[in-house]
Amino acid sequence: MKLKQSWRWYGPNDPVTLQDVKQAGATGVVTALHHIPHGAIWPLEDILERKNIIEDAGLEWVVVESVPVHEAIKTRRADADKYIENYKVSLQNLAQCGIKTVCYNFMPVLDWTRTQLDLVMHDGSKALYFNWTDLAVFDLYIFRRAGAAADYSEKVREAARLRFEAMDDDEKEMLTTNILMGIPNEGNIEMETLRSSIEEYQQIGREGLQKNLVYFLSSIAEVCNTSGIRMTIHPDDPPYPILGLPRIVSCKEDFQYLLGAVDQPFNGVCFCTGSLGAGAANHLPDIFEAVKSRVYFAHLRNVTKDDEGNFYEADHLGGDVNMYTIMKALVEENDKRLEPIPFRPDHGHQMLDDLAKVTNPGYSAIGRLRGLAELRGLELGITGRYGLD
Repeated sequence: MKLKQSWRWYGPNDPVTLQDVKQAGATGVVTALHHIPHGAIWPLEDILERKNIIEDAGLEWVVVESVPVHEAIKTRRADADKYIENYKVSLQNLAQCGIKTVCYNFMPVLDWTRTQLDLVMHDGSKALYFNWTDLAVFDLYIFRRAGAAADYSEKVREAARLRFEAMDDDEKEMLTTNILMGIPNEGNIEMETLRSSIEEYQQIGREGLQKNLVYFLSSIAEVCNTSGIRMTIHPDDPPYPILGLPRIVSCKEDFQYLLGAVDQPFNGVCFCTGSLGAGAANHLPDIFEAVKSRVYFAHLRNVTKDDEGNFYEADHLGGDVNMYTIMKALVEENDKRLEPIPFRPDHGHQMLDDLAKVTNPGYSAIGRLRGLAELRGLELGITGRYGLD
């Protein structure tokens, strides 16, 4: 049994069409109802409408990415339980439609964060990039977070000062836009929203955020168990604290804590090689071995990092992640399952014709098509299952 080749699609407004997805060779679609406000119930009719669009194109909706966890839940405000009840109804509606794998994250305020969206590679393609000096420029001189200087080395602080002094207004605005960028079709984070949230999370702290995640999962456990929903948590991206915000899903110990605290089969992992690969201390084969029985979804991409923690997104079979080792372990685990594990080529370089198009950062068509083709070939080389389902 092969892994399930899938593709993230941002809905009818995505520049990449479902026909493009089919031509790339994927059979599964990973999508969400981005037009529904965070915390609101996903109506059954909206889910069915999206599912029908996908199935009419000859594809299958295999993973929801994601049903966003409202900030009230992450911070466990007074109204948290109201949003948890809404979440339960959304899960029940999804299960009623036969969609039972949900990818989500518990990152405070911001989703994945990059400082540059168009780093030019040696071949002329463009990649996503995270640079600590650029983050420090934003944090120290644009956002001006209280106490931010303590989070950076003297070397980074000095480099940030020099870079800021050399930047024009357009460059400062672009850096701010990149860091505050939200999920496509959902809008960017406002500066003041970020500021107030940082203050709130400083009171909660890392342990408090962990407890809030356990509370959330414990609260939805019954619904998940009775409806067959599998929750798969996405690692923090990048996998270390930024802007004074805590991180709780960044390494093997974090996963072990979470899976032990809510030790039920519905509580699973989205194994993202790019997010985990950006962590200097993370050994991905060891992490996969520790969580493999709970891996219900995989994001496969690669990163190249330096000694200072900066990283760019590399070719899927390049970079610091040994994709052969991960794919081999994923295939071996997949062989134990009754249903195939879905994976998708996560992100991709903007390249060829896509360089002249407006695309969602990391989600242009051709770079992901190349990545999926490489990953498909890697799986075939490991299994030898040519032409088999």
